Amino acid sequence: MAKQKHKGLTILAIGSIPLILVLGNSMLIPILPRMKTELGISQFQSSLVISVFSISAAIAIPVLGYFSDRFTRKAVVIPALTLYGIGGFLAGAASAWFSGAYTWILAGRIMQGIGAAGTTSMAMALAGDLFKGGEQSKVLGLVEASNGFGKVISPIIGSLLALIVWYGAFFAFPIFCLASILLTIFFIKEKKKQKDPPPVKQYVKGLGSVFKTEGRWLLVAYLTGATCLFTLFGILFYISEILEKEFQIDGVMKGLILAIPLLFMTSTSYITGSKIGKNMKLMKKLIVLGLILMTVSFASLSFFEKLIPFFAVLVISSIGTGLTVPCINSFITGSVATDKRGFVTSLYGSVRFLGVAIGPPIYSTLMDWSRTGMFLTTAGLTLLVALLCMALIRVSKKKKHPSTNKGNDSETDSLFEKLQLT
Repeated sequence: MAKQKHKGLTILAIGSIPLILVLGNSMLIPILPRMKTELGISQFQSSLVISVFSISAAIAIPVLGYFSDRFTRKAVVIPALTLYGIGGFLAGAASAWFSGAYTWILAGRIMQGIGAAGTTSMAMALAGDLFKGGEQSKVLGLVEASNGFGKVISPIIGSLLALIVWYGAFFAFPIFCLASILLTIFFIKEKKKQKDPPPVKQYVKGLGSVFKTEGRWLLVAYLTGATCLFTLFGILFYISEILEKEFQIDGVMKGLILAIPLLFMTSTSYITGSKIGKNMKLMKKLIVLGLILMTVSFASLSFFEKLIPFFAVLVISSIGTGLTVPCINSFITGSVATDKRGFVTSLYGSVRFLGVAIGPPIYSTLMDWSRTGMFLTTAGLTLLVALLCMALIRVSKKKKHPSTNKGNDSETDSLFEKLQLT
């Protein structure tokens, strides 16, 4: 592990990477109805502005994860953030000056998605590389809190920029990316590769062995992360639509209201990450508890239409998400050795992005079908995932801490010693 001379600034730099990511979707949520009107597109087409970003990211993430394992995390993060900023500028320029702006916006969003592939999963891998033991869980909690903080402030920022011009958010991306690039360059010091990376065939074989031994619980963990992001962005899309249509709330007030559930999620994520350490039993309990809270909240939302009671119940699901995601992050980040961590966390990032991608269009369809059906379907999904977590993840009674052997990163990084599968 490379020595970090400025630990606080290193954590800030790592945290800035996922912060940039969430701005890519959350900052645009409040302006989607306005975009639909300005460009003369349908509700489904407006949802694709979120979806193409996330789908392109999901496809690119495993590739960039492999490159980060083969070279360094920074060698992936810096070009990725650069492409992210360029894509944002293209989308803004298209909105301001191009004919056929919608097509160009989608092109810019695809570029941003590919750039986003080198953000959150790389931040998780960096946290796993540079910090160990209980400190690693705290940093991962901060990474998720940074992710959540971005979700809190981004609707407000997006609404404020829309007061100037509706596509102003696109032009903000290059500025945020530049700040994160500078932090990454100056304050993240990685350990140099001690030996040549393995050939692709050997690397893939090693990954196969990881999923052969740990695949069942990893797949459940991936599904859990994807479900949390799917429900989050689906509900945000729904709220953004009803605030304008049913309550005539727009502008900064709309951004502030959208930030409420995200604020609760972020606060819970931070507290959870700072308290769980490497307590695997506690992590599993919090994952299941979080999913049950989400289930109860979503099932109850169908009975509430007035704004204040609705948000009071919605906050319960936000707390549930905040309990679940940091624990899942810690499980996945610590599940494999350093030389394969980039790919495994990147694959996790892919399924999270797919959750984000399918959220808005599916919820758009469900909104047209049935409000009650939408919430009950969501509750059924989170209940199913809770049952899968209960059934397929078991924590063994072994007391050995995986970081006690400091001589071998490949062994010490694996938390699988403390997991057994049914």
